[in-house]
Amino acid sequence: MGTVKAVALVSGVDNIKGFIHFIQDAAGPHFNPLKKDHGSPLDDERHAGDLGNIVAGTDGVAEISITDEQIPLSGPYSILGRAVVVHADPDDLGKGGHELSKTTGNAGARVGCGNI
Repeated sequence: MGTVKAVALVSGVDNIKGFIHFIQDAAGPHFNPLKKDHGSPLDDERHAGDLGNIVAGTDGVAEISITDEQIPLSGPYSILGRAVVVHADPDDLGKGGHELSKTTGNAGARVGCGNI
């Protein structure tokens, strides 16, 4: 299979806007098949879409590059058609002890989103 690409445009409250490019060179593993708990990208126990926190600079711009093997762009568990969500608060990566830690990382309100 050749290279597969997708772009998500993100927008929300308080001038939250941006875009995320997804690039996949070949078919990858499936999307969260074991219904695991929320976690960090470095954890074995994590959702396939748990990609960690990004931090914007003082100018409000965040530039990131993430390599991950659990978010395929093709196949039965493709992330195409899913959403990218920006939350108001830092994600506790499933380790905060809050009742929402294992499902959402207790990351607060959704302040921006876009479709892939």
